[in-house]
Amino acid sequence: MTDIAPRPDSTIPDRPSLEGLEEKWDGVWSERKLYAFESDTTREQVFSIDTPPPTASGSLHVGHVFGYSQADMIARYQRMRGKNVFYPLGWDDNGLPTERRVQNYFGVRCDPSLPYDADFTPPQEGGDNKSSKAANQLPVSRRNFIELCERLTEIDEKSFEDVFRTLGLSVDWNHSYQTINAHSRATSQRAFLENLEAGQAYQAEAPTMWDVTYRTAVAQAEQEDRDREGAYHRLGFTRTDGTGEKVVIATTRPELLPACVALVAHPDDERYQALFGTTVTSPLFDVEVPVLAHSLAQPDKGAGIAMICTFGDANDVTWWRELELPTRSVVGRDGRFLPEAPWISTPEGQERYAELAGLTVFSAQKRVVEMATESGDLTGEIEKISHPVKFYENGDKPLEFVTSRQWYLTNGGRDQSEGGLRDALIERGRELTWHPAYMESRYRNWVEGLAGDWLISRQRFFGVPFPVWYAVGEGGETDYGTVLTPGLEELPIDPTIDVPAGFTEEQRNRPGGFVADPDILDTWATSSLTPQLAGGWNSDPGLFDTVYPMDVRPQGHDIIRTWLFSTIVRSHLQQDSLPWKHASINGWILDPDRKKMSKSKGNVVTPIGLLEQHGSDGVRYWAGRARQGVDTAFDEGQMKIGRRLAIKILNASKFAFGFGQAPADPAGRLAADPAAVTEPLDRALLAQLGKVVEQATVAFDDMDYARALEVTEPFFWAFCDDYIELVKERAHGNSPSGEAGAASARAALSISLEVLLRLFAPVIVFATEEVWSWWREGSVHTQPWPVAEPLFDAAAGQDASLADSVAQAAISVRRIKSDAKVSQKTPILRVKVIASAPVLAHLEAASADLTALGRIESLELVAAETDEILTEDVELGEPPVKTPRAKG
Repeated sequence: MTDIAPRPDSTIPDRPSLEGLEEKWDGVWSERKLYAFESDTTREQVFSIDTPPPTASGSLHVGHVFGYSQADMIARYQRMRGKNVFYPLGWDDNGLPTERRVQNYFGVRCDPSLPYDADFTPPQEGGDNKSSKAANQLPVSRRNFIELCERLTEIDEKSFEDVFRTLGLSVDWNHSYQTINAHSRATSQRAFLENLEAGQAYQAEAPTMWDVTYRTAVAQAEQEDRDREGAYHRLGFTRTDGTGEKVVIATTRPELLPACVALVAHPDDERYQALFGTTVTSPLFDVEVPVLAHSLAQPDKGAGIAMICTFGDANDVTWWRELELPTRSVVGRDGRFLPEAPWISTPEGQERYAELAGLTVFSAQKRVVEMATESGDLTGEIEKISHPVKFYENGDKPLEFVTSRQWYLTNGGRDQSEGGLRDALIERGRELTWHPAYMESRYRNWVEGLAGDWLISRQRFFGVPFPVWYAVGEGGETDYGTVLTPGLEELPIDPTIDVPAGFTEEQRNRPGGFVADPDILDTWATSSLTPQLAGGWNSDPGLFDTVYPMDVRPQGHDIIRTWLFSTIVRSHLQQDSLPWKHASINGWILDPDRKKMSKSKGNVVTPIGLLEQHGSDGVRYWAGRARQGVDTAFDEGQMKIGRRLAIKILNASKFAFGFGQAPADPAGRLAADPAAVTEPLDRALLAQLGKVVEQATVAFDDMDYARALEVTEPFFWAFCDDYIELVKERAHGNSPSGEAGAASARAALSISLEVLLRLFAPVIVFATEEVWSWWREGSVHTQPWPVAEPLFDAAAGQDASLADSVAQAAISVRRIKSDAKVSQKTPILRVKVIASAPVLAHLEAASADLTALGRIESLELVAAETDEILTEDVELGEPPVKTPRAKG
């Protein structure tokens, strides 16, 4: 016999509860190493996941819980399908967010010119994100600053791990990684050096989008448009042909007037045909500039003729490059006007520029408008507008174009040749299986819209250093054309500390010696290597061959253009392959105003309170109900439903265990012998369950956890509310069918409960594990995923719709008593049930169960042409007498 009752060595609480299950089962899983990856394996046996490494800077928010729960559902399903799941988790702990948090937390800022202090103690510990202003921050050496970054990220990572354990992620914590430790630095530096050798990484001094707050270059993928108020200012340039006529342009950047290098109009614009090839002088600064033609000029924008400045926007950069114009930069890396503009030659122009030197862009604009108004060069009314302005995604000031020397990696942005890199990367997107499929177009649109290669250098401190030095000439000038690199066996290195081969430390920053590259790799340039980092590309070739290419990348749709694309770029360049076979894309979490939840907007909800209030299973249920790729409202109501479902799994299972034993399945396929399931209602139930298993399996194979839950949950509630109530008397042996009928009910209950626990296990992880422990050895999470064939075999020839017919009749019978406002224990002395002939046949087959449920003494079944189940001629007996509950 197989027990549907609990195991002899288990204890079922009198009142099962979700409280404490997270801590209990996380401890058991850790002790048993339940989710450990088995290294002795083949690639065919493995299912590997390239999990997003959360940024270890502050706290997790509910969006993390949402996305990581969904990835875990995929992992758990694949493990139950017999796969050896490689499921690591990394920490993205370098870059600007970490630096900013360290500055505020410890009250310090980095000054690379300072020496290292081995005994340094920070002035504070525990500052918030805003209280520690830069002016009050203590300057410290780069090495001291990096040590504080490492110290704080270690604290954050431990707290993040605690949250993820509470959430029930089935991560193998022995395969965690960091994006800043020695392993990651060596891997990132090796990839860069190989790119450099292949000609895929290169340096260029060119106009670069620059964040003046963080004082670092920003890549195209990190930029976002924000609508800002602006204004068109009309300025008159004077023709130099002796006529003294004015050429009026309209600009939103009047402060860049001293950086003007030309005027430009569309070659087909008849208004300016006569001006092409002539020159004009700029107002205020009297600099002579040419009037040129270019197809990018927009006749219907402003005055139809624009001033080209170096640099106000991306069009300026294009015009500057294609028209071969001079560079006249006025904005420095700090966002203030530079001290000198030597191309301004008149005393009046120099005097006016001197008023701008040292001002911020905002203040300079205000002063230029004042001067142009005073001089009469500002014509007409200032026209207020709203227009999109480029920002760094984490910044609060508009980006500026600053000329600087930076490192780039080819990504197809400058290669539009047929069959070139851009086409190859678009084809990679087509090779990838997307969930949902329409997300491929977002990837393709991004690649097609790239305007340049990937800028991978950053002027920050906490990150992976570029592993290069430059030779210094005998005259003390840096020779950027002579790049000194280490051997791969030397990695990781820090060029500000380590010395290139053939040199000594004394030659650092000296004529005839070397200088270190001071920059670090963009954090995406490291995170784009997560398959290589987690898979051991640089350290464990055997492991890498076993897990790569990985099976799936789960991530949000907002970072398709950054993380997903950059990872495809790196794998294409390094391994000439896709990094994974599938991409599972989740949506954003929206606040009540339907806006994306994010730390920068201050509208996030932290997860700990939610996990405590609703239980991890309740929160996971909310995540599991969300469709892939679809933005989802933050909804505690769904979490409450999930909590009720988890509690129902506990309580319904405990109730079912009271029915007694069922005959064991001799084939070992199910919890009980399917041959014992002989009653039509029981067989119909298993037929329905077989269809649920089929549909849930198809859904999970497509990584559609929401659909799998959508088909499983309604069956479970019907199983609890209808089926258990219908068969409980028979399962206890109180039926004309006797022991055979009881054995059939117990076997069907046992089989259904076991299959349902397995179906729910990827989503409702703690309640299902708890029930399994009452009943079975081992863990539900290492059991095989259920298959439909044994269920269909047990129900062979049985019409599955019988279960629906009897359930609807049960609802009608219960409604009789609820409408009469009497207890469901009240007997029905007589009732006539009217239904169609096919439904009536179903009810006749299960009449004993139906009469037992309704306490019906006389049941008359009448055939009629109807789509409903109707009741007539009802006579109720006396309600049972309530027995007072004893006190104490």
